[in-house]
Amino acid sequence: MVAFESEVLSKLCSQDQLELLDAIDQLRLQGINNYISLPQIIVCGDQSSGKSSVLQAISGVSFPVNGNLCTRFPTELVLRRTPHVSAKISIVPSDSRTESEQASLRGFQEQLDDFAGLPKLIDEAKLAMGISTHGKAFAKDILRVEITGPDRPHLTIVDLPGLIHSPTRQQSASDVELIQEVVQGYMKEPRCIILAVVSAKNDFANQVVLKLARAVDSIGSRTLGVITKPDDLTPGSDREALYLSLARNQQFEFRLGWHVLKNMDSEKGTSTLGERDANEAEFFRKGSWTGLLFSHLGISNLRTRLSKVLLGQIAAELPSLLSEIDEKFKACQLQLQTLGQPRDSPDKQRRYLLHLSQAFQALVTASTSGSYNDEFFEDAMTAVGYKQRIRAVIQNLNEAFAEELAKAGHFRAIGDFESTSNLGASLKPQQVTRDEFLNHIEEVIRRTRGRELLGTFNPLVIVTLFHEQSQHWEQIARQHVEKMWRAAGRFLELVIDHIADRSTSRGLKNEISGPAMQRIRREVADKTAELVAPHQKGHPITYNHYFTETLQKVRRERDSKRTERILRNFFQISDTNDLTNVRIGHPGSSHVAAWDIPKLVTSLADTNEPDMCRFAANEALDCLNAYYKVALKRFVDNVAVEVIETKLISVLHDILSPLGVYEMSATLISRIAGESEENRAEREQLTKQLDVLRNGLETCKRFAGFRASGDSVFVSIKTAGNSPMTGDFDSDKESLVKIEETDAQREQETSSV
Repeated sequence: MVAFESEVLSKLCSQDQLELLDAIDQLRLQGINNYISLPQIIVCGDQSSGKSSVLQAISGVSFPVNGNLCTRFPTELVLRRTPHVSAKISIVPSDSRTESEQASLRGFQEQLDDFAGLPKLIDEAKLAMGISTHGKAFAKDILRVEITGPDRPHLTIVDLPGLIHSPTRQQSASDVELIQEVVQGYMKEPRCIILAVVSAKNDFANQVVLKLARAVDSIGSRTLGVITKPDDLTPGSDREALYLSLARNQQFEFRLGWHVLKNMDSEKGTSTLGERDANEAEFFRKGSWTGLLFSHLGISNLRTRLSKVLLGQIAAELPSLLSEIDEKFKACQLQLQTLGQPRDSPDKQRRYLLHLSQAFQALVTASTSGSYNDEFFEDAMTAVGYKQRIRAVIQNLNEAFAEELAKAGHFRAIGDFESTSNLGASLKPQQVTRDEFLNHIEEVIRRTRGRELLGTFNPLVIVTLFHEQSQHWEQIARQHVEKMWRAAGRFLELVIDHIADRSTSRGLKNEISGPAMQRIRREVADKTAELVAPHQKGHPITYNHYFTETLQKVRRERDSKRTERILRNFFQISDTNDLTNVRIGHPGSSHVAAWDIPKLVTSLADTNEPDMCRFAANEALDCLNAYYKVALKRFVDNVAVEVIETKLISVLHDILSPLGVYEMSATLISRIAGESEENRAEREQLTKQLDVLRNGLETCKRFAGFRASGDSVFVSIKTAGNSPMTGDFDSDKESLVKIEETDAQREQETSSV
C-alpha cells in the first residue's frame, strides 16, 4: 500500500466533491445507473494492455495481477478517504441472471480491516460468479471493491475486461462478443470518461479500444488516452517516434489528450507501489520522453489529471443530471401514488377504493362530456389517445351507423346502386328496376287483397313491404351497438389502469367493471331488440308531417319523370335540356311549321293508368318510400339516444362510485384492494429508490451554483464573476457552457503565449 501526497489528495477530494460522489455512488449502488448515466471513469483496453496495473497505480492498492491472465469481469473500484482503513468486497449481479442467482450473488459481501486479504477475497468472488479454470471465462456481474483509508483519493473507477482480437483455446468466440458487448455498453454512457489504455508493445493502429472509443465518442470529447509499457520501445527507433507523436495528440486526437505511464512488470518479480513510482519517475527523467509535457507523464500527474477531468465532467453534467434525476424522482412519485398508501387493514383498503372511485368518476365524466384536459388524456392522434376520448368515439361511430343504415339498410334498391357496406354480401341491397319492384308489389297486392276498391290497396300491403324493406336494420343496429360496447370497455380499462396499481386494476376489472359491462351488454342488446320490434312486427305509425311532405315530393318526382319522358318523345330529343335549341318546324325539313300543341297538351294531361293494379302498386311504392325515410331517421335517433346514451354511456359513471364502494362487503374489498406481495415489494423498492433520488436531487441542487475551475476545485459561479445559478435547468446549463467556453479561450490564449 502506498501513501499519496496530501497536496494531491486535497486536489482529488474536497468536502463538496466527497458528498456529491457519495450521493452518485449510492444511486449507482441502488441500480439507478440502469436508467441514468452517471459520471464515472472507465478503464478500457485490449487484453494485456496493462489496464489492471494502471488501476493499481491510480488507487494505490495491490490487486492480484498475472501476466498470463486478464480481467474476467467489470471491477468497480470505489476509493474513499476516511479515518479508518477498510476493504469491502461485494458483487452486483447482472440483470441476465435468474432471481435466485441474483439473490445468491448479492449475499456475497466480505469486509477486511486491512488490504492483506484482498487478493484472496477477489478469488472467492470469482468462484461465486462461476469464473474458474474450467468454468466461465467471463461474467457481466460487477465486482465492487470499496477501499477506505486516511490516504485514499476520493474516486470511482471501473476496470473493464480486456478486449480480445480473436478466439483462443481458453477464450471462445462467444467470450469475444460478450466482452465487446460489456465494454461498449459502458462506453456508450454519455457521462462516462473513457480511459483508453494502449500498450506500446503493439501497433496502436491495430488495438481495438481506439476503434470502439472513436465509434462512441467521435470527436473525442470525453476520452483520455493512456500509453503503457513505453520501456519496451527501442530508444531512438521509428516506433518510439510514432508513439511520441501519439502522446502529443497528433495521431488519434482526443480533447482530453494523452498520458504516458511506465507499468510495474509482474514478470520481473514483485515490487511495492512505492518502488514502482520511483522506477517510473527515473525512466521519464531521461530519453525522448523528456520532450513531452511533464504533466502528461507519470502516475502522480495522472491522478491530478483524472481529478480535473472528473470534476469538469461532473460540473458540465450537473444541470442535465439534475434535470434527469428530477424526472425520475417525479416518475417514482407517480408510481408510488398509483400504488397508494399501504393497505394492511380493511379500513385502509376501503379508503383506497373510495379514492379510486372519485378519480374514476372524474375521468369518466370528463371523457363522456368531451372535456379532455386531464393528464390522463394522451395525444389524440395516437391510438390510445383516441380510445381515451370516448365522446369522440361515440360521435364517430353514431355517424358511421347512420351512413351505413342509409346505404345498406333497405332490402331492395331501385336503379344502379353500388353498396359500400362493410357488413358482408348478405346485407347488400338487391338492385332492381322500378318495374321489377312494381311487379313484386302487384303480387303482394293480389295476395293480400281484401274489400278495397279496384285501383286501391289494402293498408296491410305497406306493413308487409316495410317489414321486408327494413329487415337489415336489426343486424346493422346490433353490430353498431356491439362496437359501442367494446369501445366503452376499452375506455374503462384505460381509466382503471391509469388510476390503480396492477393488482388492484386486475381486481377491479374482474370483480367490478367486467361483470358490470356484461350486464350492460345484455341491457343494450335487449333495448336494441325492443326498438327494432315495432318496425318488424307492428304496423307503420307516424304523425310527422314530414311523411306527407315526402310522399308529395316522391309523387312530384315521379310525375316530373313521366312529363320528361313525354317531352322527349314528342320533340324527338334525347335530353330535355335540348328544348332551348328546338326549331319550330318539322324534323328534317327546312320549312318552319307549327307543332301539334293540342296533341302535346293532351299527352301531358293524360295521366290515366289503364292498369288499375299497376296504379295501386305505384301508389303503394310511393307510400313505402315516404314512410321508410321517416322511420329510418327516427330509428337512428332512437338507437343513439335510448340505447347508446341511456343504457351505455350514462351508466359508465356509476360502475365504480363512492356509494358502491361504501356498500361493498369486507371480503370483496379485500379481494380487490388487498395488497399483494408483488405490490408490497414494489412499494418498498420504490420508497428506497425515492429516498436515494431525493438525496441525490438535494445534493445536486447544492452544487448547482458551482463549477470546476482551473485548479480542479469547485468554485461558486458568483465568485468567478458570474451570476449564481437560478435553479432553472436550461438557463443554468447555458451559464455553465458560457463559463466553460471562457475558460477554454483563456487556456488557449495562455498556451499560445
